[in-house]
Amino acid sequence: MAILVMAGLSATAQDHNIRGKRHAMKDLTPDQTATLQTKKMTLSLDLNESQQSKMKSILTEDAKTRKSKMEGFRAHQEEGSKMTAEEKYTMQNERLDYQIAHKKEMKSLLTNEQFEKWKKMNHSKKTMHKSNREGRKKDKRSLRD
Repeated sequence: MAILVMAGLSATAQDHNIRGKRHAMKDLTPDQTATLQTKKMTLSLDLNESQQSKMKSILTEDAKTRKSKMEGFRAHQEEGSKMTAEEKYTMQNERLDYQIAHKKEMKSLLTNEQFEKWKKMNHSKKTMHKSNREGRKKDKRSLRD
């Protein structure tokens, strides 16, 4: 019984730590976010100087776009209005177009070996985010019941 309690507390503590990191990143400027991401990618993919500068400019633009979209999304939420089916479709379509363009950009910037490693890194992130979302959905469902 004590082991189950400890496991539950440990999982809860880890979840708060993850949310805390994400919350801390929210307060950074797009340039600061891009700098940190570039350094992490440099360590993971062994980027050269030229790749680092190009990657930083790409990530800076991404961070600016992401920040403005999040502000728009929050404003939409604060109004209390739900997204229409057309708005959802448009948002998903834009996201997928962005992902396709981003993948092409990465492929042209990175070597084949780096690109393969980048794809694996992104796949594992997506898998982790998906499992976290599913866990939150289960939590919300159990709270409603």
